[in-house]
Amino acid sequence: MPVSQARRIAYQVLRRVESGQSFAADLLRAPAVSRLSEADRSLAMELVLGTLRRRAELDTWIERLSGKPLSYFDPEVVTILRLGVYQIRLLDRVPKRAAVNEAVEMTKAVRKSSAAGLVNAVLRKCQLEKRGVSVVPEEDALRLALPAWLARRWEQRFGAEAALALARWSLETPSMVVRAVGASRPELRQELAAQGILSSPARYAAGALVIECGNVTGSKPWREKRCVIQEEASQLVGALVRPETGQRVLDLCAAPGMKTLQIAAGLGQGLLISCDSSGRRLRSMTEVVAGLVPASVQWHRVQLDASLPLPFDMQFDRILLDAPCSGTGTLARNPEIKWWLRPEDIARLSQAQVRMLATALDALAVGGRLVYATCSLEPEENEEVVERALAANGEFRRLGRSELVKEQAVLDPLIDETGYFRTRPDLHGLDGFVTAVILREARDRKARYNRGKRYAKSNHACDLAPGS
Repeated sequence: MPVSQARRIAYQVLRRVESGQSFAADLLRAPAVSRLSEADRSLAMELVLGTLRRRAELDTWIERLSGKPLSYFDPEVVTILRLGVYQIRLLDRVPKRAAVNEAVEMTKAVRKSSAAGLVNAVLRKCQLEKRGVSVVPEEDALRLALPAWLARRWEQRFGAEAALALARWSLETPSMVVRAVGASRPELRQELAAQGILSSPARYAAGALVIECGNVTGSKPWREKRCVIQEEASQLVGALVRPETGQRVLDLCAAPGMKTLQIAAGLGQGLLISCDSSGRRLRSMTEVVAGLVPASVQWHRVQLDASLPLPFDMQFDRILLDAPCSGTGTLARNPEIKWWLRPEDIARLSQAQVRMLATALDALAVGGRLVYATCSLEPEENEEVVERALAANGEFRRLGRSELVKEQAVLDPLIDETGYFRTRPDLHGLDGFVTAVILREARDRKARYNRGKRYAKSNHACDLAPGS
């Protein structure tokens, strides 16, 4: 029997993710997935993200059922077994016989025919056990939901109960959230509803809709770029930039471009420079954002390393540094992160973030506003980076809680007593972000802005052709 499109695409996406080079969320937005029927697209997404979320649990089952260590199997066969066990044990709506048969055919299709018999035996045993043996108890599933080092870390930082809640959250399917572009939220909601896509207004972000059912990426508003997928906490971070007409704005780590688009809409008229270290991601961002930036905004893209001195002979009124980070606040949405990440990565990322923030502060004009954000829950990447930067230079200060609440009262529950905007999935139902808003109050006479020399040393690749 032929392998279904949904299972074939799920296997292909997982193999690319497991190579450590791509995020599942990006791959699942590819045209090949969007062209699937709604049922096949839904199944492919469930198979990919569910298998990633439950990977350690599935591996435990594979070893138990086969009597062999995971290392015994070729990587392609491991992926096929994970998909098969996930369908048999955790997806009630999938016919078990189809899951077994298609796994065997997939094994042959990827030129691992010698393993087809073993795959068949393991999955048939799994199918038989399903009848009389309950799935892994919740406490065991939660124990396997996170790498042991991360579970210990969160227990020490947040407490045992919170760590358990975060583990449970990492296994859940988060809601899709979209932001209205060029239309009001009620108008977008009504148009989506007319196409069978039901949604509800988000709690905090003014332009956000939480999708309850339906295929947004197959809708007319999506095709016409009148809505974009952007998680609610991410929208709130973008809103904290608060650009004003005529200002110069720098988005230092801009891809995939959703916050750039927010900033451009708020700016209306002025200069906006969007940067990223990846030329590929900049090109992808340009495709997504093209045509949505107001013509009155001078929009440029620059490929650069934000940890190096910047090539601009100017300072900026607004800067957004949404820094590359561990992403531990997004594990339900990007479950592969928890298997990629290592403890030493947090220290490495923190060092880079310190350099990036110092560079960004240097480019901030007197009276300017800088938003530093990560989607990490780790203090080494957030308050420790910010406080270290502020301690080194007295002309900068971080806005306090009362100031931020005065600006946006809706954010009151999300701003802690020290003035950090902080969301946590188990508490707020949002991806985890930590954000600081920093002002520059006085001129540093010792600051040097010899951009020509800095540019010559930094090897930045600049494309200053305006975007459209």
